Amino acid sequence: MTMWPNGRAAAAAAAATRRLLQLCCAPTALRRGSGGRQPRDSRRMSSSGPPWRLLFFGSDHFALESLKLLTASRSSGEKIVESLEVVTFSADVPVMKFAQKNHLPVHRWPPDNVDERFDVGVVVSFGCLLHERLINKFPYGILNVHPSLLPRWRGPAPIFHTILHGDTVTGVTIMQIRPLRFDVGPILNQELHQVPVDCTAEELGAALATKGAHLLIDTLMTLSERIAHKREQEKTGATFAPKINASMSWMVWEEQTCDQIHRLYRAIGSRMHLRTVWMGRTIRLLEFVGKCHISLSDQNRKPVPGSVTYQKESNTLAVCCKDGWVGFKAVLLKKRLTAADFYNGYLHQSLQRKEPCQTVEGLFVSRKGGNAAHQMRENSAL
Repeated sequence: MTMWPNGRAAAAAAAATRRLLQLCCAPTALRRGSGGRQPRDSRRMSSSGPPWRLLFFGSDHFALESLKLLTASRSSGEKIVESLEVVTFSADVPVMKFAQKNHLPVHRWPPDNVDERFDVGVVVSFGCLLHERLINKFPYGILNVHPSLLPRWRGPAPIFHTILHGDTVTGVTIMQIRPLRFDVGPILNQELHQVPVDCTAEELGAALATKGAHLLIDTLMTLSERIAHKREQEKTGATFAPKINASMSWMVWEEQTCDQIHRLYRAIGSRMHLRTVWMGRTIRLLEFVGKCHISLSDQNRKPVPGSVTYQKESNTLAVCCKDGWVGFKAVLLKKRLTAADFYNGYLHQSLQRKEPCQTVEGLFVSRKGGNAAHQMRENSAL
């Protein structure tokens, strides 16, 4: 069993993406400013269109972009939001700090006393399941801004898995919340986003946060029509994006290619260092530089994965993986060491022959049992 998708899984993912592209790019009859139809349910409504009385649920920087735009829309000429209140967890999160600075009323989770006070709710990067009894208090339901083209990458970490799996196209989805399960509700709006080459999860998240905020405003402008034309998610092509955790950072040199290591670094590198084992000790790999081109003095001697060599010209530690070599400019052992420092202080004796050494001193060893990326890839299909 390998930790990376096989050709059949990749082809299935590509087919699902093509179906999503067709749906997202299909023409719509909705236009801004058109007459508002009522939702199909019979719950009490204060209005048939904007401006909306809105309750916002959020926590982090991704959610903050939507909250900023909603706040600004209260005073804009389009009159999208009449009133805006916030639900969040603690004083330390970006959404709480922004709400306090801008004098927005704040509710602690779970909120109480919301009966007949709001038309619609908005959830962005909140992380808690909402009960049906709460959802039913909003005549137009509760909307969610999700940074993927649902049903691909349901779950708490869609941006990281977009990078980790090498997706070239992603997007933002506005959906209605349903109780009991995350990210399964009907889709009201979607917009595509091309994933830039070599971008990190942090960079992609910032771009999708901005795009999602604008798509939310667009959806609120014609919410009644969007609800009337909502569509259920496709039953095929659904994948799950579980939370990232520290066990993902362990290298498995025998199984990972140069490209897969590069994607892993771009997916999690802003949050945690890649790790390996050297002489029984954990070593953190810093300043990834990508694929290295190594010329061996003995062409008949094939290095084993995990073999290490020092490239003096570029001051880089090159490590052998499944299909080549990848480089790092520094490591963290007891303290941060440049590649030159690590070579001179630890590897010089074993690497003095100027070729990758296959003694214990010259090997980075994969942690026994591999890393969590194995399980995440095996379990990504719902």
